[in-house]
Amino acid sequence: MRQVVLDTETTGLEVSQGHRIIEIGCVELVNRRLTGNHFHQYINPQRDIDQGAIEVHGITPDFLADKPVFAQVAEDFMAFVSGAQLIIHNAPFDLGFLDHELQRVQADQAPLDALCDVIDTLVMARSKHPGQRNNLDALCQRYMVDNSQRDLHGALLDAEILADVYLAMTGGQTALQLADGPDESSGQAGGEPIRRLPRERPALPVINPSAAELGAHEEQLDAIAASNGGRVLWRAANHVASDSVDARAD
Repeated sequence: MRQVVLDTETTGLEVSQGHRIIEIGCVELVNRRLTGNHFHQYINPQRDIDQGAIEVHGITPDFLADKPVFAQVAEDFMAFVSGAQLIIHNAPFDLGFLDHELQRVQADQAPLDALCDVIDTLVMARSKHPGQRNNLDALCQRYMVDNSQRDLHGALLDAEILADVYLAMTGGQTALQLADGPDESSGQAGGEPIRRLPRERPALPVINPSAAELGAHEEQLDAIAASNGGRVLWRAANHVASDSVDARAD
């Protein structure tokens, strides 16, 4: 299964006020493993950026002045996400901006959620942790995901962090299952029941060293002793163990 974890940065909060996308970051998962493939692009929005937004992501109009406009990257973006399941934190926000940009390029462009299955990790987190803070930083702390580099928001970095959070949220086991039957209370996709080990297990085999192996071992100990003033901890430990066995035998 191919999944794309996606995040955007924008000039402001409301697409209805003419705000635009200025950064897209995507990372690819295949069968729940990061592949190293990613899509990352800064975009010239051809408008000012709200000061409040700059304080969040640190991206300025001067930095974006020589970057391509969205129409120049739209085809590459669609090629990257095509056929994938999208994983987005607060999906309506990012999808609203992306659909607006895509429809500026092509008026009859279908919305992304009609072309790709979408998982909203914010909805998932609210369901799993009702009444708690469920922003990305809070989830990182809850699931012990390292976000120490996240001084400012950035689309690619946030997508990478969200991938780790998503895998932590959806992986592993939610309840110990020691009964013979399935635990229907778990409901955790991908979780597996704990299997009981048999009460009587066969003894582990003991493989004794050959004479040649014992000889090679003694030669190695002699070499260690020669370089260490005759002190070999292995022989000292064996001597103590032998004395202890002899004392118990007496």
